[in-house]
Amino acid sequence: MDEPLSLSPSGPAESIIPPMPGEAQAALKNALKHSEPSDRKKAVSQVIRQWPTYSEAWAELAALADEPVEAYAYFRVGYHRGLDQLRQSGWRGSGFVRSSRPENRGFLEALRGLGQAAGRIGETDEEQRCQEFANQLDP
Repeated sequence: MDEPLSLSPSGPAESIIPPMPGEAQAALKNALKHSEPSDRKKAVSQVIRQWPTYSEAWAELAALADEPVEAYAYFRVGYHRGLDQLRQSGWRGSGFVRSSRPENRGFLEALRGLGQAAGRIGETDEEQRCQEFANQLDP
């Protein structure tokens, strides 16, 4: 059985993170155009300074990290910023947060990245929790 089991006639609720302002999205897109990794990292950091709740920017910064612990920290911030936004949108800890919705992708990238980074630093329990949570949210 590949489909999630629904105990409700309407199925589990689906949550969508509110979209970031177009200006923030454009700034991140431009920041990622820098060819030098160090310039890209600085530019993404500038985006975060202006929009610190932007999970996708945190996930991108984590991908540019020089050290596994640094990536872990950035992914964790992006994950928690996304959780905050989900809760503010009415999410109560269960239901779907689908990657088919562009607004959710940064949070899910941060969650999956956090799990991978946890594995790289030997935190296997956290790695497994993140993988399971990501699969529950976006099967």
